[in-house]
Amino acid sequence: MERMVGTVARGLRAPIIREGDDITSIVVDSVLKASASEGFTIQDKDIVTITEAVVARAQGNYATVDAIATDVKAKFGEATVGVIFPILSRNRFAICLRGIAKGLKKVVLMLSYPSDEVGNHLVDLDLLDEKGVNPWTDVLTEAEFRNLFGYNKHTFTGVDYIEYYKSLIKEVGAECEVIFSNNPKTILDYTTNVLTCDIHSRFRTKRILKANGATKVYGLDDILVESVDGNGYNEAYGLLGSNKATEETVKLFPRNCQPVVDAIQAALKEKTGKTVEVMVYGDGAFKDPVGKIWELADPVVSPAFTKGLEGQPNEIKLKYLADNDFAHLSGDELKNAISEYIKNKDADLVGNMASQGTTPRRLTDLIGSLSDLTSGSGDKGTPIIYIQGYFDNYTK
Repeated sequence: MERMVGTVARGLRAPIIREGDDITSIVVDSVLKASASEGFTIQDKDIVTITEAVVARAQGNYATVDAIATDVKAKFGEATVGVIFPILSRNRFAICLRGIAKGLKKVVLMLSYPSDEVGNHLVDLDLLDEKGVNPWTDVLTEAEFRNLFGYNKHTFTGVDYIEYYKSLIKEVGAECEVIFSNNPKTILDYTTNVLTCDIHSRFRTKRILKANGATKVYGLDDILVESVDGNGYNEAYGLLGSNKATEETVKLFPRNCQPVVDAIQAALKEKTGKTVEVMVYGDGAFKDPVGKIWELADPVVSPAFTKGLEGQPNEIKLKYLADNDFAHLSGDELKNAISEYIKNKDADLVGNMASQGTTPRRLTDLIGSLSDLTSGSGDKGTPIIYIQGYFDNYTK
């Protein structure tokens, strides 16, 4: 019988993972048990993905508010510091902000508007038009912002992030001034010591600040790049990709993940004889159409993956062929013609009209998004995703 199923993604349940657990054994055992209980056969080119959260937890990669404060104070001393472009998140940034503020005497908090980098809105874009405010040129004080837009709570969380962040800073004993601007140079009118908290635009922000007279410039990726008082750290990303663990600690992005994915691949090869690809995934890359939030708070979608996941898809758009090259065919004749076209397609389809509309993204970003959506962020209890048929096409 003709095969009727293409890609399948399964969320695999696993034990609750704690610090010190053998993540390799847990993942391999979970895959083998799922295969036996659900009746699927492990094949070459299947994919196992593991959420970064459980890898970091097994590593014990946690840090306290005090460790963040110690590192920030060592870098900035007694200076007033501009903390600019943070995302609006209780999970992703609030605890980091507590630590940052605890290490400083005064914070000038500069928020981008109408939204942060990942789409959390402080104010509706239409309201900017109504008030005649240009977010690319206009700098607003807190009083000016409130006078124009009032007090707005986040669509999903019900939090007024301006008041919330300001209160976090003051609670640890630091002074706070809030301003609103999308231009990194604005902060230099207040202080030349800057901690930039943006994620994907951080390199540009640092470059602009340094070129325009900043004295000290650090990013979240420069905080906790080495251990402070025995705390966790991440030499590549610092605080980027961290999540709230408790009111006093954050879980950092996992470090040194390549040996983890390689070990899982090797163990599955030994037990099954099959070469399964493996990757660690964080946030995917998709946008909520209602809240307008991008799921992009991690510095990368995948910090580590096996070699078979390098590169981009090289795919033909089936509907293009059906509507153009083979518009005169139907039924088995159409099916056979398209199958032959796919079998003989070029190794690199860049610029080929038959590939227009396919997704020009890295495999790891696509698979990470699939995995993130499958595992969810709540109580599904499936931190491991098993994907089959991802590399198949219409001819398989």
